[in-house]
Amino acid sequence: MASEFQRSKVVLVFGAMDATGDGYLTEEDFRLLATRWADLGGSDEKLLSQVMLGWWTMLRSAAGGADRVTLDDVLNVVDVLPDNIEPVLGTADAMFGAVDADGDDYVSEAEYRVMVEAWLGREASTDFTVLDLDGDGRLSRAEFATLWAEFWAGDDADAAGSYVFGPVQAA
Repeated sequence: MASEFQRSKVVLVFGAMDATGDGYLTEEDFRLLATRWADLGGSDEKLLSQVMLGWWTMLRSAAGGADRVTLDDVLNVVDVLPDNIEPVLGTADAMFGAVDADGDDYVSEAEYRVMVEAWLGREASTDFTVLDLDGDGRLSRAEFATLWAEFWAGDDADAAGSYVFGPVQAA
């Protein structure tokens, strides 16, 4: 069962994932999210759509094949991610390509801020220095994957990845 901290992280992003604003996640939400990310200027929309629709399929399965997925359905998937991290790493790789707008194989603070604000649909207060694991002023593909895995599959409030979308408030 997801901890209260994991619930808090998922609550933070669930509303942003619910692009249609109906309180549930649907296939349309995932299509719209993929389009928002593709508009960042890096990776192509086809790859992001494939990744996002793969998550939709996984979440829909967790919801017993329902056409709408609840927050609890997402939390059920989060519960199994530590034992099946590959989908998270694949998503991180696709996201990295979307965020790396200048194609230098690094994500700058400005590129990262654009991604987070596109995801959340609002300004974000993310301290990039917390996320920059090696302190070089940019995120490598490996750092990005580590952060993404910590956010989605981790349960450590002190891990840098727990701060991917900014401060997490208790549920």
